This record gives sequence, C-alpha cells and structure tokens, in this order.
Amino acid sequence: MSSQLKIVLAGNPNCGKSSLFNVLTGLKQKITNVPGTTIENKVGRFKVGKKEIKLVDTPGTYSFNPKSLDEKEAVKVFFEDPLPDTILYIADASNLKRNLFYFSQLAQHKIPMVLVLNMLDIADFKGFEIDIDRLEKELGIRVFKINARNGEGTDVLKKALSEDQFVPHYAFGKDNDHTHESHYDSIIKLLNKTTTLKSKRELISNKIDAYATHPILGYLMFLVVLLVIFQSVFTLASYPMDWIENGFSMFSEFLSQVLPEGWVKKLIINGLVAGIAGVVVFVPQIAILFFFMGLLEDTGYMARVSFIMDKMLRGLGLSGKSVVPLLSGAACAIPAIMSTRNIENWKDRLITIMVTPLMSCSARLPVYTLLISMAIPSTLIFGFINLQALVMLSMYVLGTVAALVAAVIFKWIIKHDIPSYFIMELPIYHAPRWSNIWLNCWQKSLSFVKEAGKVILIVSVVLWFLASYGPKPNQTFSIQESVELEKSYAGHFGKAIEPGIKPIGFNWKIGISLITSFAAREVFVGTMSTIYSVGDEENFEQLREKMKKDRTPEGVPIYSLAVVLSLMVFYAFAMQCMSTLAVVYKETQSLKWPVIQFVYMTGLAYLGSWVVFNLFG
Repeated sequence: MSSQLKIVLAGNPNCGKSSLFNVLTGLKQKITNVPGTTIENKVGRFKVGKKEIKLVDTPGTYSFNPKSLDEKEAVKVFFEDPLPDTILYIADASNLKRNLFYFSQLAQHKIPMVLVLNMLDIADFKGFEIDIDRLEKELGIRVFKINARNGEGTDVLKKALSEDQFVPHYAFGKDNDHTHESHYDSIIKLLNKTTTLKSKRELISNKIDAYATHPILGYLMFLVVLLVIFQSVFTLASYPMDWIENGFSMFSEFLSQVLPEGWVKKLIINGLVAGIAGVVVFVPQIAILFFFMGLLEDTGYMARVSFIMDKMLRGLGLSGKSVVPLLSGAACAIPAIMSTRNIENWKDRLITIMVTPLMSCSARLPVYTLLISMAIPSTLIFGFINLQALVMLSMYVLGTVAALVAAVIFKWIIKHDIPSYFIMELPIYHAPRWSNIWLNCWQKSLSFVKEAGKVILIVSVVLWFLASYGPKPNQTFSIQESVELEKSYAGHFGKAIEPGIKPIGFNWKIGISLITSFAAREVFVGTMSTIYSVGDEENFEQLREKMKKDRTPEGVPIYSLAVVLSLMVFYAFAMQCMSTLAVVYKETQSLKWPVIQFVYMTGLAYLGSWVVFNLFG
C-alpha cells in the first residue's frame, strides 16, 4: 500500500458511521438518529504512524441499487478513480440480518473490506451472543468490535488500518449475483453459525414507544414537548438576553464618549452597533431552540415523530421521508431542502421542497420574539403556561398547517405517477451525548451569527446612509423625530411603497424593513434597530420600547395588536430568504420552481396579513 490510504465508511442509516468518523478524524460532523441527515460524502484525514488516511463518510443506505440522490452519493465513491483501498463497513450488531445485506452487495466489488461491529451493548441486552472469531473465519476478513459513542475499540481499529494488508473476499454467492435470495440465504446461514440467542428481553424503548408512537397519545406528547420548548425559549433566555442588551447599551455609551463627533461616530453607533445588537440579543433563544432540537434527535425521539406523522403526510401528498426536511425546517430551510435528496419519488421530493420554507425557521424567531414581547402580555394560563410561549407555538403550528395545505394543492397540480414508499427503522432510545449536543448548539448559533452578521453589516450601513441623508444637496439629519426621518432617502423610499402595504396595516417604516428582510428574515430586527436608533447618541434603549411608543400624527399607536399580528403572519408565510431560493434552484435545476415558490408564498403572506389585520383591527 502507498503512504496514503483512501478508506470509505459504509453502512445502513443509524449504524454509527458519523460517530466513528468524528472519533477517527476529530471532525465534528452532526450526528442524529434520523435518516437523511448525511446528504453528501464527508471527507476527513488523520495519521496513524507514517500512514496518512483519507476517510470518506458516505450517507447511510440499505442497498447498492441507488434510488434517491443521497443513495447515489453513497455508492458513486466505489466507481471513482482512485478506488478505495479499503471499505470500512459499520454494522449494528443488534440487527446483523438487515445490516449485512448491503455488506454482501459491496463484497462483490473486489475491494478489500473490514467489518466493524457497533452497538454490541444493545445486542448483548437483546440476548445475542456473537462469535467474532468464527465470523472472521467464515467471512475471511478482519472483524472489529467498537463503541462509536465513546470511542471504545477505535485505537485497535486505527492501528490495524495502518498495518494490515486487507484483501477482497467473496462470502456471499457468486460474482455478479445480486439477487436478494442469494444474499439473504447466505446471511441466514452465516448468522446461524456465528450468533446465538441467549434470551429475549423487552427493550425500554418498546415500553416508551407504546405512548410515543400511539395514534392519539403520540401527537399529544409531541405537542407537550413543543410547548415545553417554547416555554423555555421565553423563560430561560430572558436572563442572558438582558445581559446582552445591557452590555450593548454600555458599549454604545462608551463609544459615544470616546469617539470624536462626526459621521463616522454616527455610523458606528447608530448603524453598526444598533443593527447587530438587534440580532445578537436573540442568540440565547436560538441556542435554546437548537439545544432542544439536538436533544430530541440524539435521544431518538425525533424518529418517533417521523413515524407517527407518516400516515398523515402520505394522505396529503407527501412521503413519510418528508418529515425529516419539514422538522429540520424549524432550524433552517437550507439544509432541510438539501435533505430531501433521500426522497426517491420526484413528486414527493419536489412538493417537500416547495412547502418546507413555510415551516417557521430560526431566522423568524427574533421577529416573533420582538413582536410578541410588544403586544402579548407575559401572563400565565392555568397558572403555569406562559401566554407568550403559547402564541409562539401557534406561529409554528400556523406555518406547519400552511405547509400541509400547500402540499395538498401541489399534489393536484404536479403530475407524477410513480408510487412512493417509506422505510425507516426506529433506533432505540439513547442517553443524550451532551458534548455532541452542546457542540452542535454552539456551532449552529455561531453560524447563525456569522451568516446573519454579514448581511446585517451591509444592510445596516446602507440603511444608516439612506436614513441619514436626503435627496436634496447637502441635506443631512440628526434625526430625533419620525417626521424628520421621512425627509431622508429611506423615508422617500418607504413612502413610495406605503400605498401597497397600507391595506395590511403597515406604514412606510415597516415597509423599509420588509424590503431589507428579503435578504434574510432576521434582518428585520436589525433594520428596525437602525431606524429607531438613528439620531440617538446618548444611549441604546430597548428597541421594543421605542416601537411601542411610536405614534401616528393623530396619536394612535403604530404597533397595535392588529398590526403586530398582521406582521407576524406576513413573516410566517413570506419567502424572505434569497439563500433558500438559490438552494431551491440548485436542487431542482430549474428557475421555474423558485419563482413559483417566491410568488405563491409572498401572495399568501399578503392575503393572510390582510385577513388578520381586518379581523383584529
């Protein structure tokens, strides 16, 4: 072998490939218990002795015959030049009959293989006893035992990968014989020789699933979980949000004292600081949301949600595999849309892509939080349910309902006759891997700040200029009243679009924020922060207090309950994310579908806002 080895990780979904990949390479790829998470081949490198190993993690698949895009990604690596030096096949030791089918197909391709048995603790609990030595003898290849969750056994595996000369072996049938009956007969014979069943115990997972997957209790349990999440988003995040807000206030005061007077000082304080602070203050809530999403995935509960939602979604024109993208849309629509690659049926996949952005993502969270805190009192229902959390939950329910209704409509519009199917094995419940959850929470929150920060910096600078200068020569403002802001470029632009948005309760200031939000939804808060902080050089007041005090010339509050609810509905439905549209174009390979998506979602947002504004106004 050369000094550099190309080793490919292969196996079924939920077998522990990504966990092993992280342990071996030190990279922190996200690990979940939901099929479809790894949607492309991941590459990492590590050294053992003098050997440099290039490790490729492929998406989990059940068969060498690819149907979905992620399955094609999984098998194409076995045809690339150069071919892998070794296939590291990861198998769930508690379910070898299923796991060895894909293994048996790969064994036909004359590439050296190593079998790695993971989850032996579960196999032992189920009463399975595996004769590793006999298994190695029957297969003619090396077999290793590991625990991918804690790294046990990986040092031995690393050493073997750098030293051993692995050779191909054909343990299953004849060359080019890819029939299921060849393969499964051989697997059964092999397992009869190498495994014994000592006893059969009922897993705790089965007892929990009697409730979690119940046709009625399962849905109620999921709603309770969601309510707990949103209750936590408001209550637990309030303290760090106050600290962040006070920190930015002190920072603004410091800058106002040390910076010399002039346009640079105004730009920094009223543009950059005000805009960025308006988003950073919501990071604790976003982090809490990501924490709970990671907790649900890591314990295995999210897979149960997919299971109980399957029958309902299938009747609405979606595949059971659509559950993963839809639920992932609560974090971000971009990776959620990319995860549709594991949906084999083109129609099911396209419908899922078209409706996933209606699921309320984390970018909407700052908007919801700001508006809810302005208009909804923080009172308790039944003595323990926060009304604000209940309203927040209703916004997520609204987005979900809208996505399902849109799916039914697209079901009748998009024609495709090939039937779809949904196969998913429920993983057992695990104790959460706290280090993985915290790391994932940190990475996602940091990514949110970085990605949002880039856009907000640009928008804040441009908006500050537009709000500080007017169309007349040498016209500048030290704006302290909204009537003066109207004289600026931003004011003129807002006034130009105001007639179109007045029927849904929006004024020209909100109009400016709507336009900037098409770059990214979370920019709304930064834009409002910039608008309401222009001219205020003394301190950084809370944005929501400034908005609550804002009045029309007649003295009527601009942000009434009707306006706030109308604005929330608009953000729940509108397609205000250019990055998402770009991903839709990439995934569909057509400009037609992102255009249709933008038009129907924006139209739905306007209509929904009009109904809500007139209903509550």
